[in-house]
Amino acid sequence: MRQVLVRNLHAKVVSKLKLRARQHRRSLQEELREILEHAAKQNTAAARASVDQVRKMFAGGTVVPCKRN
Repeated sequence: MRQVLVRNLHAKVVSKLKLRARQHRRSLQEELREILEHAAKQNTAAARASVDQVRKMFAGGTVVPCKRN
């Protein structure tokens, strides 16, 4: 496998990633690997097509926000 080094990440970003890793009961390295593998699998063309389809469904409509308790 290849290795990747990411430099100059903001401390807040690293803290949030560590928290996310703890929530998933993974090491930081495992969490980062999962995030990167998931991102690499994404098919942006398919995602854009889905978004466009939803936009067409709601075109010309009015969106009414729900009241939250």
